[in-house]
Amino acid sequence: MIAYATESCFGLGCDPFDVRAIRRLLAIKARPNHKGLIVIAANLEQLRPLIRPLTPAQLAVVNRYWPGPYTFLLPAAPRVPALLRGRHDKIAVRVTAHGEAAALCLALGHAIVSTSANRAGQRSLKTARGCRQAFGARVLTLQGRIGKRRKPSTIIDLDTGRVLR
Repeated sequence: MIAYATESCFGLGCDPFDVRAIRRLLAIKARPNHKGLIVIAANLEQLRPLIRPLTPAQLAVVNRYWPGPYTFLLPAAPRVPALLRGRHDKIAVRVTAHGEAAALCLALGHAIVSTSANRAGQRSLKTARGCRQAFGARVLTLQGRIGKRRKPSTIIDLDTGRVLR
């Protein structure tokens, strides 16, 4: 379990295929299991194990927005843990434009879960110090600077074009 800087706040993350870590993350946040979680990556290749193959038209759309602050709901690959999807058949994914978060994904060699570092219903934490105070030894907090965005990423259902956030 790690806390790390993202575009607008610190995020909590773990390996998206580690169900024990996902359970732990949800417990730390007191987040309901049915909501699902966002996964970020340094590039589209890191997302491929999580999503079903995209059509050329779908690729053209996501490539217009990525890297950037746009999270897309895409059809989840069969092996994606249910806790990651929540009650949905899609998964929320983003190729991040935040240099430190992208470098973290590259260093780990895979995409990571990315949910705001806070307990459900509370304000997102903006500093490593705040994360250390809130989570203590339960979370490894990495030094870093958040980006300049004031709002979390925009979430778009790729199939419908509907903006959910």
